[in-house]
Amino acid sequence: MDSAESVAVGGDVEGDLDTPEPRRRRRVGRVAAWGAGLLLAGVSVVAGFRVADSDGVTPVPQILAFLPWLLVPAGAGLLLAVLARWRVGTVWAVVALGVVAWYVEPYGNTDAPSGPAVAEVRVLTSNVEFGGGTEGLIEAVREERPDLLFVEECDFACSAQLREELPRADYPYRESVEASGAEGSVILAKVPLKSADGVEGTLGMPGAVADVRGHAVRVQLAHPMPPLPRGVGLWQSELRRIQEYAASGGGTPTIIAGDFNATQDHAAFRKVLDEGLRDAARLSGA
Repeated sequence: MDSAESVAVGGDVEGDLDTPEPRRRRRVGRVAAWGAGLLLAGVSVVAGFRVADSDGVTPVPQILAFLPWLLVPAGAGLLLAVLARWRVGTVWAVVALGVVAWYVEPYGNTDAPSGPAVAEVRVLTSNVEFGGGTEGLIEAVREERPDLLFVEECDFACSAQLREELPRADYPYRESVEASGAEGSVILAKVPLKSADGVEGTLGMPGAVADVRGHAVRVQLAHPMPPLPRGVGLWQSELRRIQEYAASGGGTPTIIAGDFNATQDHAAFRKVLDEGLRDAARLSGA
């Protein structure tokens, strides 16, 4: 009799362990673990290419442009791993967060040039997107009054509007690639410009040599093609030409300004920076 009662009690306890609530918790844990794994796998692939100093293949170059934003899915992966009580996933998420956060730091030479400045020049660059932002650019130019103005995607109408509303008395020097749509580009200057070969590309990239208080300064507008899904090779080759231009200066001061269609998280762009260039906007606090 006592033995039978013991068996009956034991059966009730076992039934309590399999109630809907524990089953729901296990199901939620499995879903959270799978979600964490998927998020962290995606982040890890992209971060891995960044660590390997490679742009990879589509869609990696496109996602690398938003590398700092990968902190969001990495953080979500960490929360899900903790919710699932998945220790390996938690460690994985912490490592992924650390790697992405490390690369948020500015790349390249971030120190101001040593020695006294021998000349100063104000530079403004703008992609007016098929000429649609020309009016806003003109207002900015009137306010900022740059010495050198680089305008990308300046179509025929944009070029004509710049001639009309930024008089030759203010910007007497001009180098341009006159074209329709995104292919047109213009450099306007208050300082003398001497024509020079620009970088060859699908979109217009004019170049010149500026005379800044008696000092020759190479100036080059940059506007390579973006890393479209079927155009990554073209994007890389055009950035390589810009890199070759940067490397060919022989010590002559050089300004390359424009829309690079790349960030410091792209290996092809880092090679351009590695030629001794500095981010003037970052140095000036702009």
